[in-house]
Amino acid sequence: MNELEKRGENRPVTIQPSCAICEEDGKVKLRLEMPGISKEDIDVSIDKNELTISAKSKAPAAEGSYLIRERRVGEYRKRFIIDETIDREKIEASMVNGVLNLSLSLKEAAKPRKVEIS
Repeated sequence: MNELEKRGENRPVTIQPSCAICEEDGKVKLRLEMPGISKEDIDVSIDKNELTISAKSKAPAAEGSYLIRERRVGEYRKRFIIDETIDREKIEASMVNGVLNLSLSLKEAAKPRKVEIS
């Protein structure tokens, strides 16, 4: 088994972070789990209708040889297609305890509204 671990150790891996998406208070909220990643190592970008989150994780230095290593090391990458209802100028991001939180505001025209009956 140790030989199997060694063979796969240097292979680059693309990690799809676990994600939860919900809508609350007129915003779309995304929560992505990225343990061991600091906010300085994360890139959030928007190009046309594509929102991309990427980061690279680094293996912590081991004082000996691994017997078991379940935490994957590699490049985090997640893409989302966003439509015209999202206000690209009002996207906010924060990182708390290994969870990246994105808040995407809806444009006023896309928010639900009540229609008065005359």
